[in-house]
Amino acid sequence: MKTKFHFCPSCRSIHIEIIANHQFICRSCGMEYFHNVASATAVILRHQDQILFTVRNREPHKGMLDLPGGFIDPNETAEEGASRELKEELNLEVDLERLHYLMSQPNTYLYKGIEYKTCDFAFEVLQLNSLQFDLELDEISSVKWVKIDDINLDEIAFDSLRNIVKKYIENQLK
Repeated sequence: MKTKFHFCPSCRSIHIEIIANHQFICRSCGMEYFHNVASATAVILRHQDQILFTVRNREPHKGMLDLPGGFIDPNETAEEGASRELKEELNLEVDLERLHYLMSQPNTYLYKGIEYKTCDFAFEVLQLNSLQFDLELDEISSVKWVKIDDINLDEIAFDSLRNIVKKYIENQLK
């Protein structure tokens, strides 16, 4: 696990033990911190035979394809987080009942030298009210509609999203 934690946040001791890549114990004062899995969302927006991908405008994986979504805030459901992220990233309003749960996938998100383990909850929206988007340019440089048959999984930024899209495509072929 990559970490930038070199000192106990309670007593400033350097005697920190990391157990199972998520538990930090200070051997000086006994403080325990659990760096548990964060929850995130990804949404497959589908129009006919195409899926909407965003192009990342920041690290990690700047310039690669992504699905709209992001981290779930405290006290939000996965559906509420997905809906909020669609509004923030694309200015797209999607009612919660139009989000159809697909699957979840584990992911590793390296940000500023710290490795975050996430569980990405994937949803699908089949019918969009609008195909016009107002992008959050800090995060997204552009959007691309890609035909399902033309998707190159190697262009997708994260392992979890590659797995989600791969399984989604396989289910469409059944």
